[in-house]
Amino acid sequence: MDDLFQAHAALLEKAVAASRERGFWAAFPENPKAYPEGAASAGKAAFAALKGRPFDLDGANEEGARVGAEVSPFGPALGITYAARGVDALVASAERASQAWAQASVEQRVGVALEILARLNAESFLIAEAVEHTTGQAGPMAFQAGGPHAQDRGLEAVAYAYAEMARVPGAVRWEKPMGRSSIRLDKDFHVVPRGIGLVIGCATFPTWNSYPALFADLVTGNAVIVKPHPAAILPLALTVKIGREVLAAQGFDPDVLQLAPDTVEAPLAKGLATHPAIALVDFTGSSAFGGWLRETLRDKLVFTEEAGVNTIVIASTGAFAAMCANIAFSLSLYSGQMCTAPQTIFVPAAGIATDEGHKSFDEVAAGIGGAIDALLSDPARAAAVLGAIQNPATLTRIEEARGLGRIVRDSAALQVEGARTATPLLLAVDATDEAAYLEERFGPIAFVVAVKDAQDAIARATRAAREKGAITAALYSTDEAEIAAAIPAYAKAGVALSVNLTGGIYVNQSAAFSDYHVSGANPAGNACMTDSAFVASRFRVVCVRRPAAA
Repeated sequence: MDDLFQAHAALLEKAVAASRERGFWAAFPENPKAYPEGAASAGKAAFAALKGRPFDLDGANEEGARVGAEVSPFGPALGITYAARGVDALVASAERASQAWAQASVEQRVGVALEILARLNAESFLIAEAVEHTTGQAGPMAFQAGGPHAQDRGLEAVAYAYAEMARVPGAVRWEKPMGRSSIRLDKDFHVVPRGIGLVIGCATFPTWNSYPALFADLVTGNAVIVKPHPAAILPLALTVKIGREVLAAQGFDPDVLQLAPDTVEAPLAKGLATHPAIALVDFTGSSAFGGWLRETLRDKLVFTEEAGVNTIVIASTGAFAAMCANIAFSLSLYSGQMCTAPQTIFVPAAGIATDEGHKSFDEVAAGIGGAIDALLSDPARAAAVLGAIQNPATLTRIEEARGLGRIVRDSAALQVEGARTATPLLLAVDATDEAAYLEERFGPIAFVVAVKDAQDAIARATRAAREKGAITAALYSTDEAEIAAAIPAYAKAGVALSVNLTGGIYVNQSAAFSDYHVSGANPAGNACMTDSAFVASRFRVVCVRRPAAA
């Protein structure tokens, strides 16, 4: 049963090294052309074959009612149903399956996890179709973020977990000198899982946000119950199906990994999270539910990624047009439905110095608005950048936001038949309008805020991160002393800072094996999803000692 570990040992070694070095490295290619010819069409065909039918999880208990009401943001209902199980049944199955899984060696569990990732990668085109038609991500993004990038994030968690568990020796001879004699003990150290892990998925990035927790739980010996968002079940159903197939092939009970689909009307998350047998809970979503989990589950290990207000400070720039283009893309990508997307842009009321001369506040705002128009002027490109709106409530939010400030650029729908779309809404407001721009308004809604000066902008941006939470922040400045002074302020606020981005890298991109996604140091999340601390507390070490044999 160590064969899988040996088969993937080279990949694991590279992943562990990459997580230490923090340079560019990707295990799974993001370019669709790197995959076998015909893989894309096969993925589309496989997705079409799933629609309008019951989803088979291979060996899962299929008794009882079925649930499933996923509707593509691009129009059609998927018509896929999933076997529904109650909290007690899911937990009982996990407890039974977890016994042998907990006793498996670290190498066995890591080998299984790596094989699951390899098989997920082989099905990247199918998963991309599932992600696209549940989240509204455009095809290219659904492939990259839902497939290879998510798989890299899962591998990252495996690498961290393996490195931490490998620090624990299996057995040692302990000898303490006692004058002319000594005391000798044989000590065995056992990696012990915490219990059953619950992973609560989100609707916008079901794989990317769930894979770190899912694989961290698995490799540290915990059985996992995956509770998808009711609007985006299929991507995680496919993931669980592949994982169960690998587990069964290696002689483990496939209920080590289970799917817990539910409905908006009859949610399972609270019942699962509060069950005494659940030891670990990972959640991505609203601050309301994240806060409830943190306050309620004080006896469990809880990891959350919640809401935040990501900011940009424009103090000055040596590349005005390129800056505006970069910001426009960041605001437009996936219609702003990303936890890393910027929302609030602070600009001195008196304007800024640029390579094109002085720009007034209104000219800066108009420059960003015009760059959005230019980016989205080609309908095909606009569709590829924006994707679709995942939740109809976002359209209502856009409509309500129109009254929060002066409209610099209005939101409008794309002419894409059947799709739910909206371009970015850009509003100009005063620094005193904090109720407008310091509340997260998820979706394509952004504010250009007139502030006193650059120092005021930085102070407001870092305070927003400390008090409201933020995952990303950006600063544009030509003053190196100003940048140097800002860096510790952003670090203290616990937010990742990007400085003077004008090329093909954007503030809302997060690179596996390099960027630390979420800091855990402000209200946007209570943990970093990509460091050793994210995995190390998912297991404990227990020692067994006895007098040494002669």
